[in-house]
Amino acid sequence: MRVSNTPARFAALLLATSLLTGCSLFGGGSDASPDESDSSAQASPSQRVAEEEVEYANLGERELYEEARDSLDRGNFTAAISRLEALDTRFPFGAHAEQAQLELIYAYYETDNWEATRAAANRFIRLHPSHPQADYALYMRGLAAWQAGRFSLERLKLIDISKRDLGASRDAYSDFRELGRLYPNSQYVPDARQRIIYLRNLLSRHELHVADYYMRRGAYLAAVERGRWVIENYPQSEATRDALAVMVEGYLGLEMRDRARETLRVLIDNAPDHEQLRGRTFTPRHVDADSISA
Repeated sequence: MRVSNTPARFAALLLATSLLTGCSLFGGGSDASPDESDSSAQASPSQRVAEEEVEYANLGERELYEEARDSLDRGNFTAAISRLEALDTRFPFGAHAEQAQLELIYAYYETDNWEATRAAANRFIRLHPSHPQADYALYMRGLAAWQAGRFSLERLKLIDISKRDLGASRDAYSDFRELGRLYPNSQYVPDARQRIIYLRNLLSRHELHVADYYMRRGAYLAAVERGRWVIENYPQSEATRDALAVMVEGYLGLEMRDRARETLRVLIDNAPDHEQLRGRTFTPRHVDADSISA
């Protein structure tokens, strides 16, 4: 089976670009090829599907795969998807089956179809868990989730974060961490690690926004639990110091001053310059309670 240059080509693109200087550069491709698209411009979608079925029925596996590769090289990802799906359907156990599945992940991604990308990657990982390019499939699954959630991340300060669903971003965080755990030597791990840092900080900040939401409404126990969640699940994030402050203030709201003082000592040890500290004295921001000293 011929090894595709798609994963290597895509990795080179990622390494040549900066992660945080614009998520949009990871978007879809041009998907334009005049000689392939003009001929079908006048046909209805159903007519095009019928014509493609007839055309593909007359092609062998190798010819169909080569046409798909040619479409990929031209940047016509929609045509490539059509051919790769036909190849996958007609020759599920053929010589190019595994490679076609990998190419399909890439083509879906380039058409901004994040759901299909993740589904195709999931399928490949399930069918070929020991494949040499299983790390690529897992990386692409995470990258598709990253893209699905990127608008939430970019607009983090412009929305009521307590009402925003960041499920896709959490999926990306989980996928990238799994990539590092299962394939520590993968060429995709360095990029995944940078994304993990970015996602960890943003997701932990989201939790703090929710904790603040609870605090303002007097739901002090819920606020404390959110703060603890940040510390336990995002221990290396920038938000841990504020999470400790949330816990101190939440305990004050619950009139659990002993627990508040214990947590305050941890805050002083880890963030002595926190804005709510004056020396070893903590001043609550939302809770109607006296300051507390450690």
